[in-house]
Amino acid sequence: MTNRRVVITGLGLITPLGNDVESSWENLCLGKSGISRVENFDTSDLNSKIAGQIKNFDVLDYLDKKEARKLDRYVHLAVAATEQAIKQSQLNLNNIDCSRVGVITGSGIGGIETFEKQCLIHHKYGARRVSPFFIPMMISNIGAGQLAIRYSAKGKNFNIVSACASGTHAIGEAFNSIRSGEVDIILAGGSEAAITKFAFAGFCAMKALSTRNDEPERASRPFDKGRDGFIMSEGAGFMIIENYETAKKRDAHILAEIVGYGASADAFHITAPAEGGEGAALAMTQALKHANIKPEYIDYINAHGTSTPLNDKFETIAIKTVFGEHSKKLKISSTKSMLGHGLGSAGAIEAIVLVKTLQTGIIPPTINYENPDPECDLDYTPNVKFEKECKYVMSNSFGFGGHNGVIVMKKYEY
Repeated sequence: MTNRRVVITGLGLITPLGNDVESSWENLCLGKSGISRVENFDTSDLNSKIAGQIKNFDVLDYLDKKEARKLDRYVHLAVAATEQAIKQSQLNLNNIDCSRVGVITGSGIGGIETFEKQCLIHHKYGARRVSPFFIPMMISNIGAGQLAIRYSAKGKNFNIVSACASGTHAIGEAFNSIRSGEVDIILAGGSEAAITKFAFAGFCAMKALSTRNDEPERASRPFDKGRDGFIMSEGAGFMIIENYETAKKRDAHILAEIVGYGASADAFHITAPAEGGEGAALAMTQALKHANIKPEYIDYINAHGTSTPLNDKFETIAIKTVFGEHSKKLKISSTKSMLGHGLGSAGAIEAIVLVKTLQTGIIPPTINYENPDPECDLDYTPNVKFEKECKYVMSNSFGFGGHNGVIVMKKYEY
């Protein structure tokens, strides 16, 4: 392994708090919630009736009408976020060797909206009415394929499906691929658009979602004693990740540096985290080792922080295990308190939060933190942003199936 430096040169976001990086970041820093009553289907027979929904997004700003009709909503979001990231990075794909450009996406569920619609058509009208575009619209790798076609990226290309760790794993694998010299540039991130009646019903049946329906904006409360489940959300986060020398050669503006990545499995339960946060601790330890830094170097952790009783408790334990006494000095926050849980997109969105924290010295808060839980007793940046210049930051993502992913970033220095 050549261990090349890996940097980020472009960011793109579509979230319940804004349809670009600037508005999403501004609202996160203000402690605003993007959670509201579900609007696009009837929730009368569902226990949970709230979600983090994207507002005023027009796919025709990015795709023509004919093209958009052949793509699922999760691909619409991926294209939009990637287009923003490429624009910021000023990457001219006509002037580079496209065999050295890859695409790695993360989507835990993929085209569930298409799947649901076509199942209903099949049930009502029969097999002959099923769309010929059903399969290529539904499969979760098609976002990566579409981005490669759109940007002529002929290098490494695949989608990672590891539930809520998908976006983090996509960025981590992109980091490894560039660090080792396999490729020079990767369009990497995560996208999810799973707020449909069918998918929502499935999560409700698991009793995984918050039922604080009368107070949507106060429902997501990571680490708070009154937390009762996560809030399903949608969104996309993509970044342009490059070999440092490639970025410098084209005089790109470098936003941050990725220095560590850890991945592990709980090997314990399909939905519950391992007791004591063993798998999460292993992934954090691996990421720190990969970055070649001591635990006390980390200034801020963007926690997985789902607002579920077990995750928040065991993530806290895992942080204490890895960081020891330093865990009491760490700033931690869960931006899911404002964005909800974007499933496969969450880790990628939260990775962009890391970049903005490194750039601005602002740590966004964990809102709705009102009743401290004795089992969650660290500094979760309650309710109000905190200003602190950070050099090293970390993001945690843990998915159903026991999949864990952790990345470490560093403030860019020449």
